[in-house]
Amino acid sequence: MTKELFFLLKNFIRMAVLLSLVSIVAFFLVSISPIDPLKVNVGQTALGSMSQEQIAKLSQYWGTSIPPVRRYLSWAGDFLRGDMGISLLYRQPVAQVIGMKLSNSLLMMGVSWLISGIVGFVLGVVAGVNRGKRLDKGILAYALVTASTPAFWLALVFLMVFGVWLKVLPIGLSVPIGMEAAEVTFKDRILHGILPVLTLSITGISSMILHTREKMLDIMESDYVLFARARGEKVSQIVLGHCVRNVLLPAITLQFASVSEIIGGSVLVEQVFSYPGLGQAAVTAGLGGDVPLLLGIAVISAAIVFAGNFTANVLYEIVDPRIRRGRKKG
Repeated sequence: MTKELFFLLKNFIRMAVLLSLVSIVAFFLVSISPIDPLKVNVGQTALGSMSQEQIAKLSQYWGTSIPPVRRYLSWAGDFLRGDMGISLLYRQPVAQVIGMKLSNSLLMMGVSWLISGIVGFVLGVVAGVNRGKRLDKGILAYALVTASTPAFWLALVFLMVFGVWLKVLPIGLSVPIGMEAAEVTFKDRILHGILPVLTLSITGISSMILHTREKMLDIMESDYVLFARARGEKVSQIVLGHCVRNVLLPAITLQFASVSEIIGGSVLVEQVFSYPGLGQAAVTAGLGGDVPLLLGIAVISAAIVFAGNFTANVLYEIVDPRIRRGRKKG
């Protein structure tokens, strides 16, 4: 029990250190950005007609007159106390803005993540079992094509085909235009999320297919599989009884590592479909010089990615008892 607690504590400390480094790097990049929050949000013309006192007050409000190190220490201290600051663009607490935007993105990213993982794993196993056959070549061709296809381009194609030409799905947003929140149904949210989910799923399947296929090829040529064939076991028995268990562990690791890819892809997809999620908020905050919101999104996104990696480490011990026994011996 002590070693398990030490394992969890070590990973939590590692996550905290990485989050601190992410916040420092993000703050440094924002500080050296050429975008001036005053010019972007007030306007060059309006800024030129203001007095020096008014400009000084605006600079203090936007934090441009405070040294970067002092700004970071002040922000980090408030963040640790649960105060992410006030969004300069939305005029609301950053935590409230992120919570609203994240709730829109989580369903889309979560469903895409599950679909890409499950479908990619199944297709990878099927391709590995049928090596060299037409089915394997077809799956492999699909994986190679989608792996080199930009997510935003695929989103534009889906938008043109299903939203403009066929007119069977909405062209954007997460809810119908002009409809009050109380009138929005779960069906409406599903319809508006189909194209973003489809885009993220298709682009995310390829890596799982290629990885699982390579692992399956190695396992199918292993000694214990050859021995199972010699005993007269069927292909389905070999795959389910020997192969899946051995290929599942690396697939789980890859799937949780792909959380960062889903988050990165959602930024582009949300822009194409005008989906009011966390990715679109990050772009708006970056272009508008909203430092508190941009830093909050960066830290929260990094925390989600690190949580995925942490979960993968925990599942390692659940799926593979050899790792747990090795730690006990050490």
